[in-house]
Amino acid sequence: MTGQQLKNSILQMAVQGKLVPQDPNDEPASVLLKRIRVEKEQLIKEGKIKKEKNPSIIFRGADNLPYEKIGKNEPVCIADEVPFEIPDSWEWVRLKNLVKKEIKRGKSPKYTVSSNIQVFAQKCNVKAGGIDMTLAKYLDDTVFSKYPEEECMRDSDIVINSTGNGTLGRIGMFHDSDRINENTIVPDSHVTVIRASEFLSADYIFYVLNYYQPYLEKSCSGSTNQTELKPAVISELFIPMPPVNEQTRIITKLIEALNLSKLYGEKEILLQKYNQDFPEQLKKSILQYAVQGKLVPQDPNDEPASVLLERIRAEKQKLVAEGKIKKDKHESVIFRRDNSHYEKRDSEEVCIDDELPYEIPKTWCWARMGSCLDVRDGTHDTPKYVTEGIPLVTSKNLCNGKIDFSTAKFISKEDHLAISQRSKVDSEDIMYAMIGSIGNPVLYNGNAAFSIKNMALFKKINNGLDMEYVYWFLYLSQDTMKKFSSGGVQSFVSLGYLRNYWIPVPPIEEQHRIVTTIKQILPKLSTL
Repeated sequence: MTGQQLKNSILQMAVQGKLVPQDPNDEPASVLLKRIRVEKEQLIKEGKIKKEKNPSIIFRGADNLPYEKIGKNEPVCIADEVPFEIPDSWEWVRLKNLVKKEIKRGKSPKYTVSSNIQVFAQKCNVKAGGIDMTLAKYLDDTVFSKYPEEECMRDSDIVINSTGNGTLGRIGMFHDSDRINENTIVPDSHVTVIRASEFLSADYIFYVLNYYQPYLEKSCSGSTNQTELKPAVISELFIPMPPVNEQTRIITKLIEALNLSKLYGEKEILLQKYNQDFPEQLKKSILQYAVQGKLVPQDPNDEPASVLLERIRAEKQKLVAEGKIKKDKHESVIFRRDNSHYEKRDSEEVCIDDELPYEIPKTWCWARMGSCLDVRDGTHDTPKYVTEGIPLVTSKNLCNGKIDFSTAKFISKEDHLAISQRSKVDSEDIMYAMIGSIGNPVLYNGNAAFSIKNMALFKKINNGLDMEYVYWFLYLSQDTMKKFSSGGVQSFVSLGYLRNYWIPVPPIEEQHRIVTTIKQILPKLSTL
């Protein structure tokens, strides 16, 4: 059960007489309704409310069923119209017969910059029944004379948003404590005001209307952009009326129960977030174990990572000599000495123990991404788009480890060939968004023709790293990279940052075992 479902159940129990026990010593609701009818007749005499042409009186028949007499018409059994059964001491009544002010909307206001009169609009009726008058505009004093005194907002007035979309049907209760500087407040034409009889609990009516809110939301009329909840719909609502003392007991119990349901709802949201986040958090924990050498055991027969890195450096030098890749501006070689890590930067040796993020096995080595991979980037220019041509993949097209070509724009073959001279994507290459939504790595395995923009490209050096291992390392590292991104409106990471990023390098055979184990474990997370 969700928090909202629990709240709805509590409200339903309250309005059906099931939340608190009935007391046989309570004055029956029928007596209360007679008192309210006398009050209403007096208000009609004073000209404060209009006399109905066909007033409604609901009563219990000899068969204990509800009957309604409208005007001079004969009473009609309404057992099929009322929404549920109520206790014997309760009575059904139309909402319009429980108010001391006609149920209607306010006027269309004429605004001014500042005055002592505020206009209550739909936006002032915030969620959970709260009122926020700081959102209100001010009424021009020159038109206030057109507002009868009865139209001004009073303590315990119930408000219902009655036009438009979004908040239509939202119910709130106004209190004098909501006023700012004791300002006079009038409702606008988008808000319906309900002022309950002083002989009953306005809080009880408020909660009954909250119970009816789903019905009110469905009872709107008009076009899509001009929907409205007519006052007549609200006025004709059937209200289950308990004895006044029971109303008090219901409100006391309701407040207690709804506070608990609110707490339940908050815990439910936390639980949902936990359930949503847990698989991803567990995934990252597994990957963290993997890159720290804790996921699979080390094998003393494996070729050390230092030998693998030496082979990669030799291959890079060969590719530089052939003009296939550019020489690193600052060559990095990392090695161990006296159980510490050192980096040879050009001709200088520097201890880097304080720079490294965590410990790794002795058969592993730390390296810069740029020293063991060919790290380059796509174009940062915007080629001319064409109707048909070669897809231009950007960060927006990287999603869940795949490329979404459906939303990609097209460029000419000539522009594609020009971009590909620097950043052609081959099978086993990893794409990584550098601008905007940083990260979202994609390990590409295909042969389609496309170009890339605003993203890094990690290419394997012959006989080098297992690119699936690199992919999972980049996946794990993207949160850290986002934290250290630059830029204002649009964050980015530089190519230099990516080339200098630390990567723990296991022996190649262990890389393969890590990848195999990850493939075995991660699919099982979807079942959690």
